[in-house]
Amino acid sequence: MNGFYTILLLILSNVFMTLAWYGHLKLQQTGVASNWPLIGVIAFSWGIAFFEYCCQVPANRLGFVGNGGPFNLVQLKVVQECVSLCVFVIIANILFQGQQLHWNHILAFFLIICAVYLVFMK
Repeated sequence: MNGFYTILLLILSNVFMTLAWYGHLKLQQTGVASNWPLIGVIAFSWGIAFFEYCCQVPANRLGFVGNGGPFNLVQLKVVQECVSLCVFVIIANILFQGQQLHWNHILAFFLIICAVYLVFMK
């Protein structure tokens, strides 16, 4: 069950992370944040990133084998990166509809999924 909660928290964490890293760009595009000073953008992103950490830290604690979870450190990191890319693709397609995935992007994502497979091999 810890594995399930870990993945769920990683997904939620990455939603917040992606919004913190790229949401201000959408706000700038729409004109909402076009006049914000850089320090304002940073503070806005930090405010969102707080919630990312509120999910990421428990995900790592629950998922880590040293705390009774199913994942070693390398597995946690590779799963996190895979989740991060999947969440990014979904949010980028929702917020930035003009962005398109090309064959090399899809191949890169596939290779990251291959990395997940490889770190779980015995």
